[in-house]
Amino acid sequence: MPGGAIRILNRPSPNFGERRGEAAVDMLVLHYTDTQSAEDALDILTDPASQVSAHYLIDEDGTVYRLVAEDQRAWHAGLSFWRGERDVNSRSIGIELQNPGERFGYRAFPEAQMNALTALVTGIVSRWPIESRNILGHSDVACDRKHDPGHLFDWQGLARAGIGLWPEPAALESDAAQPENLPETLVKIGYDPNCERAIEAFQRRYRPARIDNLPDAETAALAGGLLRLIAEPIT
Repeated sequence: MPGGAIRILNRPSPNFGERRGEAAVDMLVLHYTDTQSAEDALDILTDPASQVSAHYLIDEDGTVYRLVAEDQRAWHAGLSFWRGERDVNSRSIGIELQNPGERFGYRAFPEAQMNALTALVTGIVSRWPIESRNILGHSDVACDRKHDPGHLFDWQGLARAGIGLWPEPAALESDAAQPENLPETLVKIGYDPNCERAIEAFQRRYRPARIDNLPDAETAALAGGLLRLIAEPIT
């Protein structure tokens, strides 16, 4: 999943505002569009009536569209939470990936699209203090509402390219690897303590073979492994 140069086309959206608060941009949130084409997504993301936007959209062929300047607050995360922050939009860059999603036939993300994403994010994290633990999916920050970018997104490959984290299971004797401690471990990672489907969101990203929202030993070991990575720390 190499990076490299990408061509970025401008398709300005009117749907943005000033960032709120004094905190720096320190999160990046990935989405899928849930539309049949990139043009359909662009129509929505640039329509003032929709009240939604993102900073970038990447088509399946790797074409990148810039919709909102990075220093502005795009409207992509909605009601959200990560590591105590409920205004994720004010502290994040949002990237939409064209994909039919659950409505129109969810499918894997093509290599050209993932290569463009890798190159785009490599540039973004060079400009903003975004730690690896804060490279997120919409389902991570809105786990009771959202599934995107979904179980077919290649988080592991992205981590191999140096973007985000991918855990090895923690030792079974670790407290963080115990199923009964999984909710607490997920809160320490950053998930909303009030989210009823936080386990499901974690599984969708790190253990997609079985997504059932149940605190089994495999999920707990992976969560413990991720918490260990975060504590090391890696940026």
